[in-house]
Amino acid sequence: MKDLFDPSAYQEILARIDRLTPDSKPLWGKMNVGQMLSHLQAPAAIGLGDVKLKQRLIGLLFGRIAKKKLFGDKPFKHNLPTDPSFVRDKTHDFETEKQKLKALLKRFHEGGAEAITKDPHPFFGKLSTEEWSSFSYKHLDHHLQQFGV
Repeated sequence: MKDLFDPSAYQEILARIDRLTPDSKPLWGKMNVGQMLSHLQAPAAIGLGDVKLKQRLIGLLFGRIAKKKLFGDKPFKHNLPTDPSFVRDKTHDFETEKQKLKALLKRFHEGGAEAITKDPHPFFGKLSTEEWSSFSYKHLDHHLQQFGV
């Protein structure tokens, strides 16, 4: 599985982000492109330890089960539910959100395992640095596919 620590996977993600435009439309889902770019920042900020969220009861109950399904090689299903703290329903400036996301991804990639939080993921619980990296790639890939790039 690809991961953000791998230079070629990281460069691929950046190139795909750069193919987005303010007019990019989703192939599924409700978010517009600015909201999606903002949404993608949340897990990266958590993975870097910039944002700390407590694990919710639903994560404690179902996080490990969901982790087994979502961390495999199969793509994410469309329209999966998301944690309310990751939902973006306001207007987000495309260029601002794009640059913020790219800056977070640069820190993630260049910082490597040392940059990744030791805190548990708010839904999945404890993750290794490799799990953070591969899941982050998979989440980015899912939403970039959502917008056709």
